[in-house]
Amino acid sequence: MPCTPAIASMSVGRAWVHRLPEKLAQIAAAGFQGVEIFYEDLEYLAREQAQAAVTEPTLLAAARTTKTLCDNLHLQIIGLQPFLFYEGLVDRAEHAQRITKLRTWFTLAHTLGTDLIQIPSNFQPTGTTGDLDLIVADMREIAELGLQERPVVRFAYENLAWATHVSSWETLWEVVRRVDRPNFGCCLDTFNIAGKVWADPMATSGKVAGDADGILAESLARLVRTIDVGKVFYVQVVDAERMRQPLVEGHPFHVEGQPARMSWSRNARLFLYEQERGGYLPVVEVARAFLKELRFEGWVSMELFSRSMAEADPAVPREHARRGMRAWELLVEELGL
Repeated sequence: MPCTPAIASMSVGRAWVHRLPEKLAQIAAAGFQGVEIFYEDLEYLAREQAQAAVTEPTLLAAARTTKTLCDNLHLQIIGLQPFLFYEGLVDRAEHAQRITKLRTWFTLAHTLGTDLIQIPSNFQPTGTTGDLDLIVADMREIAELGLQERPVVRFAYENLAWATHVSSWETLWEVVRRVDRPNFGCCLDTFNIAGKVWADPMATSGKVAGDADGILAESLARLVRTIDVGKVFYVQVVDAERMRQPLVEGHPFHVEGQPARMSWSRNARLFLYEQERGGYLPVVEVARAFLKELRFEGWVSMELFSRSMAEADPAVPREHARRGMRAWELLVEELGL
């Protein structure tokens, strides 16, 4: 399929402030064709429907409602995310609990009408190992479980720039390559690549020390030479604000014990082409590598995290959806998609 615009459900407002039905309506009205469903949105919809604590049956009811809403709006659900804190757990009893939870996610995915679950790399500060043999074994285990499902469930692994062990695309790809299962691939994200090798929110310049542009260019050239595009299940395109002051202790976004890139990501991402809001990452260069040089075709999602998503203004879903679509349209124009 050609490159097609999608957006994540939480990108237009957080679930405890903005209801999922309204968000989906605004996503469709803006012109998006696909949506990533954020698990948090299902939880809050289930609570709204049941007026009680979340249980599996109410989550399934929320999934059914979401599928009906998306069908009526002609929105395709491209995936369910994020399945958190899975790989590399030292406590294997905890690992077994995650597998049990995954079986519920299989049911939710089937109910939503999607075959894709996204797994961000583990960013727990303790309790995990960087042993790639174990990480690969963990991922191969869920891939095998997904192959047993009908329809088959696929997994999109994503490297987070602040992850404890798998923070680079190189390590991500090594895991995908070694898992070697047809239903196990990756999600490539402009923020997590540029935010890792080019940007540094703790630096006054906002950039890593040395030749940041050269480092990024070399990294992207290697990515294009290395990654099998058939293993890229979808991509995410997003920018971020340059911090006016280094994101260190004393900064409003600083959280003790939390990686600066995580604090930055949660508070200050932007849609592409929003330089007037402080956007500064070389997102177009990264997107060009994904969409033109690697020749990816498929879903391109505008996945945003920002403090603005939790604002109580009822116009937030509409404005975020419109901003996301404007970013997509300008990217299409610039890259000639």
